[in-house]
Amino acid sequence: MTTTAPAQPDGAGLDRARARIDAALDAFLTDKASAAAGQHLPGEVTALLADFLAAGGKRVRPLLCLTGWQVAGGRGRPLPVVRTAASLEMFHAFCLIHDDVMDRSDFRRGHPTLHRALATRHAPGRTAATANRLGASAAVLIGDLALTWSDELLHTAGLSDRQLTRVLPLLDAMRTEVMYGQYLDVTATSTGSVDVSRALAICRYKTAKYTIERPLHIGAALAGAERSLLDALSAFAIPLGEAFQLRDDLLGVFGDPSRTGKPALDDLREGKATVLIALALRHATRAQADRLRPLLGHRGLTQHQAATARSIIAATGAVQRVETMITERYGQALTHLRAAPLEAGSARLLEEFADSAVRRSA
Repeated sequence: MTTTAPAQPDGAGLDRARARIDAALDAFLTDKASAAAGQHLPGEVTALLADFLAAGGKRVRPLLCLTGWQVAGGRGRPLPVVRTAASLEMFHAFCLIHDDVMDRSDFRRGHPTLHRALATRHAPGRTAATANRLGASAAVLIGDLALTWSDELLHTAGLSDRQLTRVLPLLDAMRTEVMYGQYLDVTATSTGSVDVSRALAICRYKTAKYTIERPLHIGAALAGAERSLLDALSAFAIPLGEAFQLRDDLLGVFGDPSRTGKPALDDLREGKATVLIALALRHATRAQADRLRPLLGHRGLTQHQAATARSIIAATGAVQRVETMITERYGQALTHLRAAPLEAGSARLLEEFADSAVRRSA
């Protein structure tokens, strides 16, 4: 497939947008910290959540929300739209905190996960098992608070009644879809499934719709987008979101931890039901499958065993098949984008994002 070379992204513009999103989050959490102090509530809760949000997130969802606003004809970045975008990042914090507890992950963005940090903080005077249980419980509660505060951020953003009426059904759909995707993910983990269609469904609901389609929809809806534009954005977002997750699956096994911010053993130790693993098992020889299956979902997996697993996965041709799927979906996204009723500048903005989404190394 031949595509036109995308223009260079406006890095300064993205930096300014991130700064406005971060400022909205900081202002909200500062108010919450002050309120907690006035009521003699534990200040560490707000501080821990603020630290989690500050630890290197890309702000993909809020930035896409602002992009959706722009491509639908919104001008500037008014505070209500920025605060709505920030509420998506607060919701994402809830998802990540709970996801790390479910996956028993040790690191996120190069730092200890919240439940591990809490276990360490409250370890004195407790057994390791008790501290770990406390850390998980406390993290779940902070995640719940992030969910609650994402609602509060939205409802105090200053949106008009008409904007809220447009956005709330999309937000409800986004939340429902990601929960279904997470359920599919959790129940498929460590099964050694060769079901590529199920793995793609997880991609669709946990990433394509949650990360790309719905944030674009929410931003566009704030600007009064018609159904035809939302449909065009979906046609672009779903294949791109699948490509984004397929790249993530490759990075989860073959990525450089210094760039991804998490060990390259986590997905293997969890036995994640990714398209990569499903294809590896489907195309493995009997001997390859017999060697690979015991390594998937093995919590004590060593670096040497992980290297063996990677070697087997690569030998099955699964990596190249996933790369082909990424290329195909990237091409589909661009085809739909070029047919969308968008101004040239808006189309170029989305094409730049698509290029960075599939060619990333972190």
